[in-house]
Amino acid sequence: MWVVIGAAGQLGRSLSTALTDAEIAHVSLTRDDCDISSAAVVQDVMTRLKPTTVVNAAAWTAVDAAEDHPEEAGRINEIGARNVAVACHRTGAQLVHISTDYVFDGKAVAPIAEDAVCAPRTVYGRTKRAGELAVMEALGEMSYVVRTAWLYSEHGHNFAKTMMRRAISGSAVHVVNDQVGQPTNAHDLATHIIDLVFQRAPHGIYHGTNSGSATWYEFARKIYGIAGADEGLVSATDSTSYPAKAERPGYSVLAHDRTVLHGIPEMRPWEPALLASAAAIRHSVENEKS
Repeated sequence: MWVVIGAAGQLGRSLSTALTDAEIAHVSLTRDDCDISSAAVVQDVMTRLKPTTVVNAAAWTAVDAAEDHPEEAGRINEIGARNVAVACHRTGAQLVHISTDYVFDGKAVAPIAEDAVCAPRTVYGRTKRAGELAVMEALGEMSYVVRTAWLYSEHGHNFAKTMMRRAISGSAVHVVNDQVGQPTNAHDLATHIIDLVFQRAPHGIYHGTNSGSATWYEFARKIYGIAGADEGLVSATDSTSYPAKAERPGYSVLAHDRTVLHGIPEMRPWEPALLASAAAIRHSVENEKS
C-alpha cells in the first residue's frame, strides 16, 4: 500500500488520482492527518498504516516567505523530511521524497545533471537540500529523491492557472523572459513517480520534469494561444521588473540522464503536456470565477 503525504497540494492530488486510476491501494494524508514536523505523529501514522511506499509531497513552498521565516520552512523541508525518512526506515517502507530545482544556484548554461554540485541561494533551496541529505542519510538505498520544477495543474494556485485566467479575460500581461526552466505537468510527474517505483529503478536522485525548456514568457504565450487569446497580449520583460526577496534561478533546466540510463521513459515535452491539461485548467479557472 502507498501513502501520499501532502495530499492537498497539486502533486498530492494528482498522485491520488493516478494511483486510483492504476488501481493501486493508497491512503492520502493532508497536514491535518499527518503533520510531518512532529516525529511522534509521523511514526504513529506509519506504524498504523504499514505502507510499502511513501511519497512525501509535503513542503514549505512559499519561496519569498521562507526568507522571513527560515525556522518554519526548515521545520517542514528539513526536519519534516527527516521525520518521514526515519519513520520509513523503522517500518521498512521505501520513500519517494519530492525536491526542487532550487537546490542549484541557477547559473548553469546547460541541462543540470542529477549529480551536479548543489549550491542553493535561497532559504527555500537550502532547506530543501538539507531535506534531501536527511532523507538519504536516514534511508540510503530505500529512498528516491525526485527533483521537479515549474509545477502546474488544475489544482491550487500556479502560474498556468493565473495565465489562463488572464487569457480568458483578454488581459495584457508582462512576463519575464530571462528565466529558463521546464513547465511540468503535475499529472505527468505523478505517473512518472509510479513508473520509477513499479519498474524498480535503482534508488537515488532523479529529475522529474517535462522535457524541453522555455522561459516564463514563452510558457505564458503558449497558454494564451491554447486559450484562443491574442498572444500579442503577452509582452516580455526581465527579472528586474519583479523584484523579490528570494532570488529566482536564471537557468534551471534539469537533465534526465539517470532516468534514461535505467530505462525509465523520459517525461514528454512540455508543450503537449500543457495541451493535455489545458481544458481541465480552463474548467477549474472558470469554476472559480462563478
